Amino acid sequence: MQICTTISEMRTVSGATRSTGKSAGLVPTMGALHEGHLSLVRAARAKCDVLVVSIFVNPTQFGPNEDLTKYPRPFTRDCELLRNEKVDFVFAPTVEEMYPPGAATFVNVQNLSDRLCGKSRPGHFRGVTTVVSKLFNIVSPDVAFFGQKDAAQVAVIRAMVRDLNFPVEIVAGPIVREPDGLAMSSRNAYLTPQQRNQALVLSRTLSRVRELYDLGERDSEHLIGAGKRTFEREPAARLDYLEIVHLDTLAPLEDSKSGALVAIAGVLGTTRLIDNIVLP
Repeated sequence: MQICTTISEMRTVSGATRSTGKSAGLVPTMGALHEGHLSLVRAARAKCDVLVVSIFVNPTQFGPNEDLTKYPRPFTRDCELLRNEKVDFVFAPTVEEMYPPGAATFVNVQNLSDRLCGKSRPGHFRGVTTVVSKLFNIVSPDVAFFGQKDAAQVAVIRAMVRDLNFPVEIVAGPIVREPDGLAMSSRNAYLTPQQRNQALVLSRTLSRVRELYDLGERDSEHLIGAGKRTFEREPAARLDYLEIVHLDTLAPLEDSKSGALVAIAGVLGTTRLIDNIVLP
């Protein structure tokens, strides 16, 4: 496994891959890898000839009062995990490499980037689409893999790829959960044991919405109300949002239907967590 730290080095590698006609896959990450990331790595390994995993804690997607400085960065451990998965290349640039002095260009997807997490984290998705577009230009992947846990991010990136004509297939991998239902996240490491147990309110809330949907309830307002009542039974958690939206446009749906996205975000202590389900 080769670790590339500069754009020129990564471009040389990707150019050599393309010259041989081999397919290239990219799994963009911010490191602090867990089984959710590794499931994407395995899917990419099965689909592509050459596999690149990026590790870059992207400052432009963090707000001024968010957890950029304390975000976990276990780089040595991450590389060991990726080596075990037979990853070919790790792209791990510095902030200065990705955003040189004077950089002032951003990519923003209108009408999507201010929904769900974009509503409570202004500028977040602008940072995501900017860094992902840069990664696509640097790595030149044929396929890129993202986790369905970040469903809004997947929708925004799909729109960017369509609008800017990136020749990249986007694959969304299913959410990987702990045995008790908690969606795997790098931010779970911030939780105390008590908060870890309290965080299960997110998956319980989604399960309640799904239960009522399976019983025939289709009115989104009623489903959201029932979900909120479930969430409120955990006083230690603060609800950011619970919404039922179109999977691609993230627009709210009055009537829930097959394929609708039920998305939730909540805060335990200072840790913000997200989760979602897609209605059958």
